[in-house]
Amino acid sequence: MGYIVGMPELCRFLGMVISIYFDDHNPPHFHVGYNDDEALISINDLKVLSGRLPPRVMGLAMEWAGLHQAELLENWKMVQENGKFYKISPLT
Repeated sequence: MGYIVGMPELCRFLGMVISIYFDDHNPPHFHVGYNDDEALISINDLKVLSGRLPPRVMGLAMEWAGLHQAELLENWKMVQENGKFYKISPLT
């Protein structure tokens, strides 16, 4: 799939880019780009909707998402309603 330029970048760490598209479809989800790989992950239940990532990267993305699930959902709503968003802290 590859990372799509021009969407709100919520976070970047360890080579991963976490983003949400403007005017994207339900269910609420976020995109994780890593090199040439991309996965779409549901915010509500943290299930992979499509795509793939290397196992270690997927594990780190899921760990990060679990820590920031409420912020992801808030950003999803803001991006869809008014195009605004805020950055989320990386995994440390």
